[in-house]
Amino acid sequence: MKWYIARRIAWTVFATWLALTITFGLLALSPSAGELQAAQQAAMQGGNAEEAKENYQERIGLDKPFHERYLDWLVGIVTLNWGWSISRQQTVLTAIGNAYPYSLQYILPSTIFTTFVGYGLGLWGGMHRNQPSDYAGMVIAFFGISIPNFWFAIMLILITGVWFQDAAVLGVALQPFKLPVFYDSDVPISQGWLSVANIKQLILPTVVLSTASLAAQMRYSRAQVLEYVNSDFVKTARAKGGSDAYVLFRHILRVALVPLTNILVGTVLGVVFAGSLIIEQVFQIPGLGQLIFKGITNNDTALVLGPVLISTFLVIFGNLIEDLLYTVLDPRVDYSDR
Repeated sequence: MKWYIARRIAWTVFATWLALTITFGLLALSPSAGELQAAQQAAMQGGNAEEAKENYQERIGLDKPFHERYLDWLVGIVTLNWGWSISRQQTVLTAIGNAYPYSLQYILPSTIFTTFVGYGLGLWGGMHRNQPSDYAGMVIAFFGISIPNFWFAIMLILITGVWFQDAAVLGVALQPFKLPVFYDSDVPISQGWLSVANIKQLILPTVVLSTASLAAQMRYSRAQVLEYVNSDFVKTARAKGGSDAYVLFRHILRVALVPLTNILVGTVLGVVFAGSLIIEQVFQIPGLGQLIFKGITNNDTALVLGPVLISTFLVIFGNLIEDLLYTVLDPRVDYSDR
């Protein structure tokens, strides 16, 4: 087991380096928005556009050869000197430290909600196949998978932010139920992170982020229940008088947890980090997703690579935790010969 963990940690380091190297290369090949903006400003003021480009490249270090910039970046990653953000005029670690609480406050509840509710609805639907509750769960699953996050976010903004302003149902005005459609970063600072005002403006981002991962958890858990619901050990448990809840949690869930754990980290983290890029732009949340987006548009390499390093490491390290959990959930799993 120790040898297996050591090799997996080495692979984690290699995979993280590979992902970041590819990202670094793509950013190096992409055009710089700041360079173009500097050239445009110089041209509008009657200056030399080419000279302005050269000055901009020298200021942010783009005048150095590619291999020198790459080696400087590698040394900085190891020494926790992740560079200086040109667009934000602060260190990358400071920018990440300021942004991650805004992302965490809706990513964390969304992850908890999708895990428990998604698995719960999927397990229930598998135990009650072709019943109204199962059909309702499948509708939710197909809706979550099919609907684009950005479109769903815009529709929620239109409904709760515009229509609720003047709409009424059975004579009851919906205006009191109106939710903030754009995030105000001053609210958690002035009123507190757990204040009602801050929680209200996190409802829409959490709902939008939960749709895709909730659907995935429901489909996988329902499929696992259907695989074992007609097994001999389940029939024996039912013959002994076991209730649906007892059979589900005592027998089916024990064997289904291993494959369900296998898709938990990869699916949830992948959907969450990919969805945060869109959600934070739509709702104007100053989190890690918006940090990456602005870094890409401004060709701020250091600002992009910092959050990408964190997200890549979390996904890869999460897969290692998955593998180790297998030995706890299923004692027959043995990594000693791998």
